[in-house]
Amino acid sequence: MSRVHPHESALSLIHEGRYLAEVDVELLVTNDEWSPYLSVEDAYKLDDVREALKNGDVATAARFGRVFTLTPIGV
Repeated sequence: MSRVHPHESALSLIHEGRYLAEVDVELLVTNDEWSPYLSVEDAYKLDDVREALKNGDVATAARFGRVFTLTPIGV
């Protein structure tokens, strides 16, 4: 039986098209081999951010974290 220890904060980067979002998530740490992992709620939050960025809905994505516009640099 796995036991959950204190959560660890992490920053997840979501890149979709010309946007990048930084989203704070909590990692669940246990004694099993799947550790650390995201909670179901955080996994859905990341899915929502990715979908919002894919649709160009920056306002919705920004409710969950910081959103950046990526600018390609020619070499």
